[in-house]
Amino acid sequence: MQIKTVRCHENSEDITTVTLDTIDLAPPADDEVQVSVKACAVNFPDILKIQARYQRKPPLPFAPGGEAAGDVIAVGRDVTNVEIGDKVIWGADYGSFTEALNINARSVKPMPRAMDYAAAAAFQTTYLTAWVGLTCRGHLQPGENLLVHGATGGVGMAAVDLGKYLGANVIATGGRDDKLEVVKSRGADHVINYTMPNGEIGGFRDEVKALTDGRGADVIFDPVGGGAFDESMRCINIDGRLLTLGFTSGRWPEAAVNLILIKQLSIIGVRAGEYGRIYPEKGAENSRAIYELADTGKIKPYVCKAFPLEEAVAAMQMLESRNVIGKCIVTMSGYTMEEPT
Repeated sequence: MQIKTVRCHENSEDITTVTLDTIDLAPPADDEVQVSVKACAVNFPDILKIQARYQRKPPLPFAPGGEAAGDVIAVGRDVTNVEIGDKVIWGADYGSFTEALNINARSVKPMPRAMDYAAAAAFQTTYLTAWVGLTCRGHLQPGENLLVHGATGGVGMAAVDLGKYLGANVIATGGRDDKLEVVKSRGADHVINYTMPNGEIGGFRDEVKALTDGRGADVIFDPVGGGAFDESMRCINIDGRLLTLGFTSGRWPEAAVNLILIKQLSIIGVRAGEYGRIYPEKGAENSRAIYELADTGKIKPYVCKAFPLEEAVAAMQMLESRNVIGKCIVTMSGYTMEEPT
């Protein structure tokens, strides 16, 4: 059958070079299912792969898009775990900015019962990252003070959500008041705008200390780096755990070793995917834990906007310009997202 798909034909810093193509999709192979895609999350690796800046480079041409949700419309003759009509989710390196695709049947699992297509497409990567950081690496305990930087982004919002689920007092930081209002409405105990008058990140130390009765945060979740990391070293509790997940600020910070010594704190790297590769059994356990929370409605990602497939470039540009609150998605097959909640 013929389908529409967004494809990258040559790598370029300019993501507008991708094209909307009409191609023929073959029937699924014996071990594959064919799915009608309803929604696909937009993630930074989609942009990096177009720009050839990601560690794994898909063969050209390729469709961006990894984690997605949709309906099974055909099955290969050896497939027994999936039936036509099943609602499913999957995660792939690429290929899901498309109306339909063939994928190995072992790669799909039932869509969480408590989620619509939009939420189901958007929760896997961010919540798994936050879960591994807070539980496996940060060992967050009920009643502890959790400071989440970049809390208006997808992984930061997931950390706020899971921090509350795990019983922590959550302090969330971000760079825009309107975005922080959404985070506050979704359960953060306190929010702080960490953009200083000079445009740099900082200025939250005293407020964090005040909100924690002078002790500082027990666990700090930091995908931002730069000034967020620097000042975190000065508002972390004795025996605190500073989780470093990335450097969206654009600067790799350098740790003040004297503060590590004095405060007896731990600086801990978090790479959820690598954690699962190193510890496969624990990785599978983490994935099951997140899926159970999604299936029972205990977590739900905030999806701020949906773009039709024809506007996939605009969706990626919204993410690239950091105007996304939580997540945005690309939708196909006539699916209309519910209002953000």
